[in-house]
Amino acid sequence: MRIVIQRVSHASVTINGQCKAAIQKGLLILVGIEEADTPEDIEWLCKKAINLRIFDDENGVMNKSVKDIEGEILAISQFTLHASTKKGNRPSYIKAAGPAIAIPLYKQFCQELSRALGKAIGTGEFGADMKVELLNDGPVTICIDSKNKE
Repeated sequence: MRIVIQRVSHASVTINGQCKAAIQKGLLILVGIEEADTPEDIEWLCKKAINLRIFDDENGVMNKSVKDIEGEILAISQFTLHASTKKGNRPSYIKAAGPAIAIPLYKQFCQELSRALGKAIGTGEFGADMKVELLNDGPVTICIDSKNKE
């Protein structure tokens, strides 16, 4: 499982012209799921995301987590995070999990994030054509892959 975390001042996701979710200060998390992912990957990544100290403290040092600042989270499924570009110019998405595997894992990831944060998070809609808007704060963007824990 791969996630891309962006520290944002605000972010939103729109589907068919309707705003599905919007957040203020917090994290936009793009979530890529592959066939080999397990609940252990979810647990590890959720702990990392919730506890990642990328928000400024009173001294202007990145020393606070999204939970510490009582921030918000928007989690968007994004199969393209597993794109392979080794051959040619057209990406292959063969490593990305199909809906039967990815949807339950995405939902579980979102539920675990919400539980760990202590409040509801915003989500996209799996498989939908989504328009994601954000104001990256910093900019701070961090990529984490559960297959590279060590």
